[in-house]
Amino acid sequence: MGNDALSAETETAPAVDYRAVQQSEEFQRLRSRHRKFVFPVLAACLLWYLAYVLLAGYAHDFMSTPVFGSVNIAILLGLAQVVTTFAVTTWYVRYANRRLDPIAEEIRDEIESGATFAAEEVTR
Repeated sequence: MGNDALSAETETAPAVDYRAVQQSEEFQRLRSRHRKFVFPVLAACLLWYLAYVLLAGYAHDFMSTPVFGSVNIAILLGLAQVVTTFAVTTWYVRYANRRLDPIAEEIRDEIESGATFAAEEVTR
């Protein structure tokens, strides 16, 4: 009973040619912008994390240098790792809101309107 409404809704939805969506200029622009942000930031974060791990493993004297009280450089760099995670997340959300979401919304609107990317009749 409850599924009748759901099945009726899905039957009226237009078929979408996802290959055409992927090959569209808008989608390629979206993908390019996403990659231009993600890959460099990912590389920087991985290098930062690797540096922390290597320092912790091989630079014991440096990492155990007291800064104040019982706090040493290792603790500060560890906390900086956490802060970096939140900073990168905030940075990505702002970037996505400004640069990615408008393009994605445009693509979604085109798909939902059925104007473009409509799949040709599928023969089975």
